[in-house]
Amino acid sequence: MASTPDDHAHVRVCVPVTADRQVAGSWGRAERLAVVSVAAGLPVEWVEHDVAWDRLHDEGPEGAHHARVARFLREQHVDVVVAVHMGRPMQHMLDKLGIRSQLGARGDATAAVVAAATAR
Repeated sequence: MASTPDDHAHVRVCVPVTADRQVAGSWGRAERLAVVSVAAGLPVEWVEHDVAWDRLHDEGPEGAHHARVARFLREQHVDVVVAVHMGRPMQHMLDKLGIRSQLGARGDATAAVVAAATAR
C-alpha cells in the first residue's frame, strides 16, 4: 500500500511536565514544558524547556504573559497544547493562534501527548 503525506506528518504537542514525565498541574504557571513531535502515533522527539512561567506569570504589563506564551508556541511550531486545565482567556488566545487545546490530561505525559496528537 502506498504511503500518503499524512503517514509522515509530525504533530507538535506541548505539555507541562514534572521531572518524572508526568503531566504537571498548571499550564499558564508551568515551570517546565515538553515539546514533543509525534509521527505515526509515536513520539519521535522530546525536548524539555525550563520556561519559569510560574515565576514570570505576574511580571510585566498586562498581556505580557500571554504574549510570552504565544511567542514560545510559535517559535516551537506547536499544533496542540495538552494540559490539566487553563483559563478561558488562554483558551481564546490558543484558538486565535490556531492551536488546539486538549484539557483534562493527567498522569503519564507521553501517553497524554500521543492521545492528543492522534485525536481528530
